[in-house]
Amino acid sequence: MNILVCDDDQAIVDAIGIYLENEGYNVIKASNGKEALAHLDGGNRPIHLVIMDIMMPQLDGLSVTRKLREQLNNVPLILLSAKSEDYDKILGLNLGADDYVTKPFNPLELIARVKSQLRRYTSLGSLELASHVYQTGGVVLDDESKTVTVDGEPVNLTPVQYKILRLLIANAGRVFTIEEIYEKVWNEPAFRPENTVAVHISKIREKIEINPRDPKYLKVVWGIGYKIEKC
Repeated sequence: MNILVCDDDQAIVDAIGIYLENEGYNVIKASNGKEALAHLDGGNRPIHLVIMDIMMPQLDGLSVTRKLREQLNNVPLILLSAKSEDYDKILGLNLGADDYVTKPFNPLELIARVKSQLRRYTSLGSLELASHVYQTGGVVLDDESKTVTVDGEPVNLTPVQYKILRLLIANAGRVFTIEEIYEKVWNEPAFRPENTVAVHISKIREKIEINPRDPKYLKVVWGIGYKIEKC
């Protein structure tokens, strides 16, 4: 997922970026409100969450918040400020910000708030997905960045596991036979592929399911094959 970090203090932007990248997020940086709006309005990559300082040159964070909500853009937005007065917090939230963090802050707390907002955003179905992004429930696969997240948490898949998941999630609800999965993923005729496919399916379940023995997403259709459930 792509997160826009906007602050006129480059050191803060870089520090937040390091923590986000360590969690598997893609970071887009801006130093003022005008740059942030440019990324949000006409950027090449969709923005899934914004972290923005209030006090900035050219265009402040409150003004950006107001403009976004006037455009009916409901991307999650966390405001940062060196001020602790209730007025700033209340004003930002009333303008449409989703959360508020006062500087100085604990980076781990900020990351926790980011994950919470992304979970809420995806679970409510508010995330407008690009053509290369596939989602069912809390599972999101971005085929451009080759990343997978579950409830906002990054998941590490092997290349084969990724190809299988991509095939199934891009066709959520459709049942694929074991032979179809093997031929489409391995690009060769299937010859007794049952065990090979089953092992990889089991590994994928361990990574994306809360309870792999009672899967919510990756289902077996007995006698036929597998599918990703539409959620």
